[in-house]
Amino acid sequence: MVQRGVTSTHARTERRGEARLPAALAVLTAIALYALLPENLLLGPRLVIPALGVLLLVALVVVNPRRMTRQTRFSRIAALVLVGLIGFANTVALVMLLRALLASHVQDGRALLVAALQVWLTNIIVFGLAFWELDRGGPVARTQRPRADLPPADFRFSQDENDDAISEVAAGSSKRSGWVPALHDYLYVSLTNSTAFSPTDTMPLTGRAKLLMGVECSSALIVSVLLISRGVGILQ
Repeated sequence: MVQRGVTSTHARTERRGEARLPAALAVLTAIALYALLPENLLLGPRLVIPALGVLLLVALVVVNPRRMTRQTRFSRIAALVLVGLIGFANTVALVMLLRALLASHVQDGRALLVAALQVWLTNIIVFGLAFWELDRGGPVARTQRPRADLPPADFRFSQDENDDAISEVAAGSSKRSGWVPALHDYLYVSLTNSTAFSPTDTMPLTGRAKLLMGVECSSALIVSVLLISRGVGILQ
């Protein structure tokens, strides 16, 4: 019998892996947002980055079609390369967007404002995916390996410290229920970081987590300030 407040290792290792569909949809959404950007914001021909992203996604789906329960060296590298590819392409688009918005004469202001929204949304998805892939060894490790064998956490969620709260709150804590963060949790962290320009209910613990969150909120702040200042003039 498992004591109150202690999660069974056997129970954790029998957990089903995260569903593949939400992650696939998030990646496809980011790819679509990038592919629809104006030509002058793209890195190379329009379909090169989207095609590479889709190929990597297909390879990952082949490894884990429905649930992410198996991880190989190839799948781990492919997942990180996929996130890095979309992130790099979107960063280039952000730089090009800033140059266009800072130009003395903006030819198509409304199109640039829409593009800025696309870049901002893609940024949220990309950093959410990055947090999800890196924290505690990634989505497969978080559900399939015993908690004692996981790498140090990059983020501290409220569920990680709620085991001593009132019973209905403590019941959902990591320690008592075996809860582990899923993709939607990391997307929420990314969204709040991009809107509040700082951590909210989830704290970064490692240097790389702080670096990623700092880069994300800085880019979001730059886009927001620039959009407000230039958008008024463009739309007049």
